[in-house]
Amino acid sequence: MIFEKYQSMELRDFECFVAVAEELHFGRAAARLAMCQPPLSQRIKALEETLGTRLLARTSRRVALTPAGETFLGRARAVLELAGAAGDEARRVGLGLAGKLTVGFVNPAMDAFLAAALGQFRGQAPEVELSLREMTTREQAEALAGGRIDVGFCRSAGQEPAGAALTEVSREPYILALPAGHPLAGYRRVSLAALDGQALIVPPRAGLPALSQALGAAFAAAGARPVAVQEAASKFTMLGLVAAGVGLALVPASVRVWQRAGVVCRDLEAGLPPVVLAAALPLDREHAAATRLVELARQAAGSRPAARAGAVKATDACGQPATG
Repeated sequence: MIFEKYQSMELRDFECFVAVAEELHFGRAAARLAMCQPPLSQRIKALEETLGTRLLARTSRRVALTPAGETFLGRARAVLELAGAAGDEARRVGLGLAGKLTVGFVNPAMDAFLAAALGQFRGQAPEVELSLREMTTREQAEALAGGRIDVGFCRSAGQEPAGAALTEVSREPYILALPAGHPLAGYRRVSLAALDGQALIVPPRAGLPALSQALGAAFAAAGARPVAVQEAASKFTMLGLVAAGVGLALVPASVRVWQRAGVVCRDLEAGLPPVVLAAALPLDREHAAATRLVELARQAAGSRPAARAGAVKATDACGQPATG
């Protein structure tokens, strides 16, 4: 193979030749390279022997490029530039500042912290090519295992998906969203038992089996059997259905910041597990950009008012004070 003839050449050979070719003086080139002149002369001679042609015409008074040397100079500069670019790009990818990043996420994560984190991420790493995919938690687990996404922001049921590690990003309580004229709207806090027989808008059982099971267990422990009248995956869809009088809904506390006419929110007494959103990273591969985004997501989640205990507690989603 042609490459085998020249595989003994090193980047240092190219660097030395370019220095001599640009200085046209071995002494100045050696000083520029911070090396002694004899080793430099020996390296150039060995390079010429490898190539089988003279690159430099030497006399006692001057050094000049041969036609072969002029040709080789352009290529040598390109090789050094390419090597430098390769090293710089690899370093930036290793720091999470370049490359590609594919992110899977559940809808609640985008509103809770991911939108803010992505804004920060784009400011820090504008060269990273981002691809965002809205997916269920189950779909994210499969995509992580198959290498189709680099990080997933999912619901956490306390069990890590196979081949991935979970890092908790946010945790907040459920609250009750109900029509403004509903009898339970007169209470500051509502017990799970009080929801017995009430029409309830619930998350889809097929897409969120663990969440559905956890909510069902909590109601059973409270002796309550609400009536599931409609499934909805998005909290915004849930609020719209509540406003339309379809039923009540259990939603994350962060929805208090959204203004929705005809809907009030009330705190729930203890009994429901919190809403936990986590980041899932594969165990078998490292991705610095994914790690950077996870850290920004945790920072964004921690800075949200709704994530701090007691925030906006006495106000409903429409900005109206609780009455009882």
